[in-house]
Amino acid sequence: MSDLIAAESTFLWEPSGGATKLLLVDDDEHNLLALEAALEGIADELVSVRSGEDALRELLNGDFAAILLDVKMPGMDGFETAELIRSRQRSRGIPILFLTAYRSEAHLFRGYDLGAVDFLFKPIVPEILRSKVSAFVEMARSADMLRQQAATLARAEERFRMLLEAAPDAMLIAREDGTIILVNSRTEELFLSSRKDLLGKNLRELIPEWTRAGQATGIEMRAVSGAFREFPAEVTSSPLRTDDGVLVIVVIRDVTERRMIEDKIRQLNFDLEQRVTTRTAELVRSNGALREFAWAASHDLQEPLRGIVVYSQLLERSSDSLQNDQKELLKHIIDGGRRMDRLLRSLRQYMQVADTKGHQPLSTSSADSFTLAIQHLQPLISSTSATIEVGNLPKIVAVPVLLTQVFQNLLANALKHRGEAAPLIQVSADREGDFWTFSLKDNGIGINPRYHERIFGVFKRLNHSMEGTGIGLAICKSAVEHWGGRIWVESQLGRGSTFYFSARAADQ
Repeated sequence: MSDLIAAESTFLWEPSGGATKLLLVDDDEHNLLALEAALEGIADELVSVRSGEDALRELLNGDFAAILLDVKMPGMDGFETAELIRSRQRSRGIPILFLTAYRSEAHLFRGYDLGAVDFLFKPIVPEILRSKVSAFVEMARSADMLRQQAATLARAEERFRMLLEAAPDAMLIAREDGTIILVNSRTEELFLSSRKDLLGKNLRELIPEWTRAGQATGIEMRAVSGAFREFPAEVTSSPLRTDDGVLVIVVIRDVTERRMIEDKIRQLNFDLEQRVTTRTAELVRSNGALREFAWAASHDLQEPLRGIVVYSQLLERSSDSLQNDQKELLKHIIDGGRRMDRLLRSLRQYMQVADTKGHQPLSTSSADSFTLAIQHLQPLISSTSATIEVGNLPKIVAVPVLLTQVFQNLLANALKHRGEAAPLIQVSADREGDFWTFSLKDNGIGINPRYHERIFGVFKRLNHSMEGTGIGLAICKSAVEHWGGRIWVESQLGRGSTFYFSARAADQ
């Protein structure tokens, strides 16, 4: 690229890059008209003047592909005009064709000495004139094209050098064998060397691990800066095929700081994992201890509770001397004992559901689980005159015994929290992607929206006047989440409730 620009700059004459023009100089108007007629269409523009002085003025305003110059003119003749043309740097290289009616060797010698490229003798043959002038016009157009291409290449090279210098990373160009031929200022800074010292070095002196076969994007290698400093570098190299052979564009980025940050992040992650592992182990031990305590408490407390209930019943039956208020107090003791017994049994049931060891999700017929739940609730369904409408229920990935409990608890809730009308419960399932969403819609008393999340907690009851332990929905939530689904409710007071839960389709 640089050689081409340098070679182009040696031409003394540079065409304008616009229209190709010819300058016709003759003091005889008839001769000018004859020249214009003969040369019509050869050049983009013909400029005719009748004196040497006018010719010099035209050359001040533009460039020409060639000059046809009459030798004999009054005042300044053709030779004097040519001498002045050749004295100017800008017009020195324009081809001059002399027009003369005299065949004099003295004229020829003087003309060629002044730089003439040819002599045309009058009367001029139009065909010969067109042929010779056409050659110079084509030469001018070719030279103009070369000049424009050279200028374009020069601009491209300048932009490339500007981009190279503006790059935040070290960038250099090397030959295929690794010889460095171009570097940017960042390369000088990174390797603590001047551009003069870097040019001609082999790339392996900077990147010892670099190989022609190892060219790729973002390979981390060891870089050497000076005699004692090494640093990790990310090296990207790509080949560029040129007329002079394969060149390699190499980008070198110092990743010392990034490596330090990555090491710090790895250490932080390791410390965090250690803390999480330790904390998880502590939580597992704590949860295990709590589970064992709750299980033991719920089991061991039942015996004294039974004793309290039994002895209270015996006392109620065997004593006729108790006053009515005393009998009422005794009845409260018996009811409280029975309620405590139900709570303890419900707590054990919840713990069994929450313990995932014995319950592995598998392909389950939700229709079978629903039928089993209906059988368990048949007495309650009959006593409330409830109507249950059910659509087609699919196979899902769940725990069969837990799915039955979910259906049973949700149906029982709908039957217990009924309104004045006979209960109507509608059960359906809809496919959404890989999951089935079940819905149980009732016409009961409904639930205030602010309690929609609370009702799924352990021992959370909104209506304490109704029988129940407040753990049924907590069991449903634990069961559904165990097989990877979720459960929620949509409801308004006085407008019934719709409970939803999801499970993965068995075909997934």
